Amino acid sequence: MDYLPIFVGITAAAVVIQAGILVGLFVAVRKSASRMEALATEVKTKVMPTVDTAQSMLVEWRPKIDTIASNVSETTTVVRGQVERLDATVTDIVDRTRLQVIRADELLNRTMDRIEETSDAVHRTVISPVRQLSGLVQGLTAGLEFLLGGGKRRRGHDVSVPQDEMFI
Repeated sequence: MDYLPIFVGITAAAVVIQAGILVGLFVAVRKSASRMEALATEVKTKVMPTVDTAQSMLVEWRPKIDTIASNVSETTTVVRGQVERLDATVTDIVDRTRLQVIRADELLNRTMDRIEETSDAVHRTVISPVRQLSGLVQGLTAGLEFLLGGGKRRRGHDVSVPQDEMFI
């Protein structure tokens, strides 16, 4: 048996199938390429003007944006300086207030000390001599009553005032 015509037929069929597949691939690639070209054209017509507009807006706005950035930078510098001045002022006020509180405390302490000293001096110079004088007068009164009254005074009717209660 001669197998050569069978192999040639099988090979021819394989070549025809391969050619059909290649034609199918060509047609599919061709359709895809035409779709891609249509899509590219649509992108160019719709997106490119937007990109051009955005670019022209950026070119127009760039000086304004630079001015805004410069103004913000200058404002930040000014505000920082003002805050530093405010901080120095508040620190000065706090220091002065602290000094005045210390001075007021010292003044109050001195005043309280002088009041105590004055109270002690009044006690020494006025109250003690008055008590002594009162005691002396009471002694003289009791002695004169005893001498003049002849001892008629009874203990139940004795009205005595303690020395401490005399000045209350």
